[in-house]
Amino acid sequence: MPPKLKVDLAPSTMKELKDTLWKAADKLRGSMDASQYKDVILGLVFLKYVSDAFEERRGQIQAELEADGLNDEQIAQLIDDVDEYTGRGVFWVSPLARWTYLAEHAKGLDAVAGAAPKSIGLLIDEAMELIMADNKSLAATLPRIYNRDNVDQRRLGELLDLFNSARFTGQGASKARDLLGEVYEYFLEKFAKAEGKRGGEFYTPAGVVRVLVEVLEPHRGRVYDPCCGSGGMFVQAEKFLAAHHLEGSDISVYGQELNERTWRMAKMNLAIHGLNANLASRWGDTFARDQHPELTGTNGADFIMANPPFNIKDWARSESDPRWKYGVPPAGNANYAWIQHIISKLAPGGSAGVVMANGSMSSNSGGEGEIRAQLVEADLVSCMVALPTQLFRSTGIPVSTWFFAKDKTAGPRGSVDRTGQVLFIDARNLGYMVDRAERALSDEDIAKIANTFHAWRGSASAGEAGLTYDDEAGFCYSATLAEIKAADYALTPGRYVGAADVEDDGEPVEEKIARLSKELFEQFEESERLAQVVREQLGRVS
Repeated sequence: MPPKLKVDLAPSTMKELKDTLWKAADKLRGSMDASQYKDVILGLVFLKYVSDAFEERRGQIQAELEADGLNDEQIAQLIDDVDEYTGRGVFWVSPLARWTYLAEHAKGLDAVAGAAPKSIGLLIDEAMELIMADNKSLAATLPRIYNRDNVDQRRLGELLDLFNSARFTGQGASKARDLLGEVYEYFLEKFAKAEGKRGGEFYTPAGVVRVLVEVLEPHRGRVYDPCCGSGGMFVQAEKFLAAHHLEGSDISVYGQELNERTWRMAKMNLAIHGLNANLASRWGDTFARDQHPELTGTNGADFIMANPPFNIKDWARSESDPRWKYGVPPAGNANYAWIQHIISKLAPGGSAGVVMANGSMSSNSGGEGEIRAQLVEADLVSCMVALPTQLFRSTGIPVSTWFFAKDKTAGPRGSVDRTGQVLFIDARNLGYMVDRAERALSDEDIAKIANTFHAWRGSASAGEAGLTYDDEAGFCYSATLAEIKAADYALTPGRYVGAADVEDDGEPVEEKIARLSKELFEQFEESERLAQVVREQLGRVS
């Protein structure tokens, strides 16, 4: 018999809550691989969310009807009006799909009146079916994998108990949705680390996403991600809006995802964060079948944020595709296919941020150099940022972020006319090591990158903060198209920002050389002395 889970009923901090749930959930893994296990746990978090949100709305309706003077019988007739829930963005949850019912039967349902017994896994699978049947937007989204042989039913019931004990009622000003959203994101990150390279297909490190969001400032309009993974770009956009006291409804979210299981994760993730996203009716290949053909021209996206898979060699390529306005991408690498697809989706005043492998900034193979030259000459590139290494556990490839803008003139996006200029930022020295394998960007690092861009562009946020732009040797430089052409259209920031200025300590160069030479020879002499001591000691031992 497996040991009972140790349950901390009242974690005092958000970190303790997440850690407690993760440690308990990890005990359920058993014979499942990381990808299967991920679906089991994230589906359970989503089920908890929809039930909590439903019960919260139910309580509000109860209070409203009581305030209107209705009696219990009248309230009972009105409290199950489905429109009162769905009209407020709350999913309808049938009685047999509610968390309270499942928690009550966490050990399963005994045989009753000739009916067969049901395990807790079967009850959860049936709950998922009911929720999808009652909410068409969730059709074909939720996992029904809880009654399989490789899911330990006893531990599944214990995990249900734990989630039930850790009430997501909010701490301070936080809402239940915020807490569950944080838990979902925390689990996504942990699963990405557990799956290694495979994890990179659905998860982009939060710091990298925040660089895109903080630079672009997606405050309104249509936001698009053609390879949306688990929806992290959209979640960070929603957090940006919340931080600036704007509503999530100010943006319309559009996304597409190739992998079926990842598409399901994204649907659940965005629902938990209260984002009504159009991720199409099913998953699909962006190159083979663009599921958002309406996003183009004046109806294009105002903001695009993407972390496409790097250097794809096998992709759905058609030389006659109208998206290849600046040149046909090579068959052996889809990097410039992603870039051109994204540009084709931008509205006339739109802007985009894209994570790319560093090689894309200077590659000349397969005609990529000519495509890059065309992009530069069309004045579409606004900013290039070289990021530090080891930000991704899934790949050791150094990465950069490309920023594009359809309009760099003075206007709503910035008070400074930057036509014919590109800002280069070399951020390779930023960040700190989380452990031996992973680096992260601090809030200050992200702010430095974003503030530099906004000062350069003359954004409203820069004006409010009193920021002005100046080139900084070793970090940032505003280059003209002529300078970029002279560098053969290479877009590597290190070519332009130069070396950081060395602080003058006032010591004359000749004296410094003499002093350092003296110190070096003294170290040589000390090294020889110590070597002699070691030889003597070894001689005595032998």
